[in-house]
Amino acid sequence: MTFFHFGNCVALAYVPYVIVYKCSGLAEYSAFWKCVQAGGAYLFTQLCKMLLLATFFPSTETATGGLDITGEFLKSTVDIADLVGLHIVMSKFAGKGQLKFMIAGMGWATAELIVTRFLPLWMGARGVEFDWKYIQMSFDSNISLIHHISVAMLVWLYSRSDLQKSSLPIVVTLLGLACYRPLIVEILMQAVGLGSWMLLLAKAGFTSVVALISLQMYLSIPSQGSNSYY
Repeated sequence: MTFFHFGNCVALAYVPYVIVYKCSGLAEYSAFWKCVQAGGAYLFTQLCKMLLLATFFPSTETATGGLDITGEFLKSTVDIADLVGLHIVMSKFAGKGQLKFMIAGMGWATAELIVTRFLPLWMGARGVEFDWKYIQMSFDSNISLIHHISVAMLVWLYSRSDLQKSSLPIVVTLLGLACYRPLIVEILMQAVGLGSWMLLLAKAGFTSVVALISLQMYLSIPSQGSNSYY
């Protein structure tokens, strides 16, 4: 039973990444090592964020169970570094726009999956007792995959000169929401009192809306179907 539970969690967490890699065309372009490079850029970006937080935004004491809105806001503001990192990654790769943001988003999401969820799944999901939190963690990793690809697409769209000017405020707003999503999640947990499943559903809904809007704006670019270069 333990092995069955662990196998289900691993399959739910990792198989969608393999499917996206195979079906998105990345495999045809032999983009595996480029995705690894994007993952390395993710690790370097997180290290820079940690140093920045430790230097300029030291942790403050808060009451148990309380929410330090100012501290969380500053931490979420540092997440702008992720947008810069994604932009730099995509600027290093030559090719169609779809290939660029898929490589960046795929590498970013996979690195996050390995760093933040590999050990919890490996150590926890093999426990004697069944716990739904590891299933939720697997579903959350799939949401993160869509989230990172959508954010990479938005960063790519923001840098396009042929993007409709009416779409630019939407791109900026969505990028801002993406950066401050952890703060929004914390507020929902503290103020609204969402349960773990409802919170997961809210994340899925938010990510789906951002992804659909991003895809619509991507399809509105005339050159995206042919030689869409950065």
